[in-house]
Amino acid sequence: MSAPDTTAPGVAGRNRTPATRRLLVVADAALADVAELPPRVRAIIDEAGEIYVVTPTLPGRLDWLASELNPSRHIADERLDTVLGQLRSIGARARGTTGDDSTLTAFADAVAQFQPDHILIGLRSPEHANWQERRLVKHVQKRFGLPVTTFAIDARGHLSAT
Repeated sequence: MSAPDTTAPGVAGRNRTPATRRLLVVADAALADVAELPPRVRAIIDEAGEIYVVTPTLPGRLDWLASELNPSRHIADERLDTVLGQLRSIGARARGTTGDDSTLTAFADAVAQFQPDHILIGLRSPEHANWQERRLVKHVQKRFGLPVTTFAIDARGHLSAT
């Protein structure tokens, strides 16, 4: 997807923009350069009063079954540091944590703790998606009923055209 997808109920139309006081950012991938943020995503970030970032560990199916989660957690920790650094470099007040091994549990924990007004998801492009990411946006929209904006990032950390 080349443009952000703002499809959840509650997203305002052209004439008004909802005040996002608390933005939950779930980063399944990180951009190589924060300057590549789509304009709509940058506007949501700039509007947010408080930002909480979660980076799910996203273990592979076999890693999860074999309980080999340390490599995935290490990668998620590095992704968290990258995303927080990028957000802070553009003046955003952000904090965060590495999330659960189950992506939906990571969302549920963050929503319960942080109580966001809006969810922003940086997904890996469809051709590089993890098994836990399939149909993720639909599950998040249905479960939490919050405005959701997504954008896709390719394997090299650039905005995906798909």
